[in-house]
Amino acid sequence: MKRVVLACKPQDARAQALAEELAHWLAARGCEVRRWPERREDTALADWAELAVVLGGDGTLLHVARAFVDKKAPVLGVNLGRLGFLTDAPAGSVKDTLSEVLAGRFKLKTHFALVVEAEDTQGVRPLGHVLNDLALQRGAHPRMIGFELFARDQFVFRLRGDGLIISTPAGSTAYALSAGGPIIHPEVDAIGIVPICPHTLSNRPIVLPATMEIMLAFVEGEEAALHLDGQFQVRLRPGARVRVKKGDSVRLVHLPGRHYFDVLRTKLGWAGERRCG
Repeated sequence: MKRVVLACKPQDARAQALAEELAHWLAARGCEVRRWPERREDTALADWAELAVVLGGDGTLLHVARAFVDKKAPVLGVNLGRLGFLTDAPAGSVKDTLSEVLAGRFKLKTHFALVVEAEDTQGVRPLGHVLNDLALQRGAHPRMIGFELFARDQFVFRLRGDGLIISTPAGSTAYALSAGGPIIHPEVDAIGIVPICPHTLSNRPIVLPATMEIMLAFVEGEEAALHLDGQFQVRLRPGARVRVKKGDSVRLVHLPGRHYFDVLRTKLGWAGERRCG
């Protein structure tokens, strides 16, 4: 890996300083280093790269990784944020981590994205990829919204409430988990459906095969907001439809000693010590 892209959390002095230090360190080892633009996605740069290194939290990684969906270059997340489910490489030992990666001593985990499009009176609008989740929520009006859910053209339910979250396995430990959704292991090819404060308490989270195409129809309320990975927002009016299907994947770098359940215990603060084995 000789072509490396460095991406930083915008306006973060610590991330910027570390990126500058790593740029010199990588250049001394024969790598060509380019910086990722802060405010936009650069697919040409993603095509050029052989490795992307993201310095920040999960939000920064999601912003950058969307451009690396269906690209050859893997993405290494260095945690400068808080929980860091996706950016789990510690900042204090980032050079040791990069030495292992440049030497080829790492493993790759693929995380599929969801392809989202909205359809209304203005036509069909492609909204791109999401790696964590999309959330249909009530807009500025405080009243509940009503919507209908379809999976593979089959009617699932009509729900009134604050909204609904559709998550990938990677996103199941984010907003969906806070709303009471299940944790989906990243090796499970599935999509989580999590109601947000449903008016009918029997509406519970469900898990669907990732091969099912999902459609949400906004049928009741003055306005709704569609949030993509918690970073982009699209306003919807009654009658709008949102279509979601499984897309291509992004590849994330992890070191061989990293295990998913270790991450869950550490990040979620699960208690208990191992006593057998």
